[in-house]
Amino acid sequence: MTFELPDLPFAYDALAPHMSAETFEYHHDKHHKAYVDNGNKLLEESDLKGKPLEEIILKAEGGLFNNAAQHWNHSFFWKCLKPDGGGTSLPENIAQKIERDLGGYDAFKSKFTEACVTQFGSGWGWLAMDNKSGKLEILKTGNAGVPFTDGKTPLLTCDVWEHAYYIDYRNARPKYVQAFVDSMIHWEFVESLVEKGPMKIAA
Repeated sequence: MTFELPDLPFAYDALAPHMSAETFEYHHDKHHKAYVDNGNKLLEESDLKGKPLEEIILKAEGGLFNNAAQHWNHSFFWKCLKPDGGGTSLPENIAQKIERDLGGYDAFKSKFTEACVTQFGSGWGWLAMDNKSGKLEILKTGNAGVPFTDGKTPLLTCDVWEHAYYIDYRNARPKYVQAFVDSMIHWEFVESLVEKGPMKIAA
């Protein structure tokens, strides 16, 4: 397979004022596109050409891993966003699992926010499911890291690379993360992943 830049699942200005059209013009059209273009160039020289994206991520190293994983992470991140999203009205299944494994919504919000805000440098904050136990966990990964390389199924992510928020929030990452949790999370998408269960990747 070759990497392809997906369309945003909403209009560029749909998440304003929390995330501006200008942010998406840079973040999606330039940053994400660069990962796609660079990844395809590296893939041409790799014996992983033609493999599924998840398999490439599990087996690649160096530049190919970085660009492939960032392509996957960004494609997933767009699906985690929803106009008028976030808040405390969660679908039943994910709400029950957050209560069971994380101690309720307020505890989730606190732990998820802390993971995103304290990730040193570039990276991602995650809500994930352990593939063996089925329990939900809050994680953070640096740079292009993705949970499924460690046996975790991603359910939700917040991009905390500066290019995700600097146009709208400058260096105020905590304000960006608060807006993400309160107003942008696509909880129905998260619920659909919980219902699917652990990722199954043939590698």
